[in-house]
Amino acid sequence: MGVTNDKDGDYCNICGGVPPDKIKIKTVLVDGKATGINQLEFIVAGVRDLNLPNDAAIREELLKWASEFNYIPTKKKAAYGDALMQEYKATPK
Repeated sequence: MGVTNDKDGDYCNICGGVPPDKIKIKTVLVDGKATGINQLEFIVAGVRDLNLPNDAAIREELLKWASEFNYIPTKKKAAYGDALMQEYKATPK
């Protein structure tokens, strides 16, 4: 599969989407439903490196980073925040 790498990222020359080897999806429970979150390990590690002062700041940043790689419906933002915080706290430092 041909991959183009330019200033905007990596894209498949055939379909225009993200190349399969660049997708890093992990499943978490959002409102009790298994939901795939792309780049979850990267998101958790990046937010952890910020050394934010409290859970509210961490949650806000997790949602911000996650929305860069994933569609988060407005009505489910709180549920995604809960799932991301649970994953953040469960991931070893």
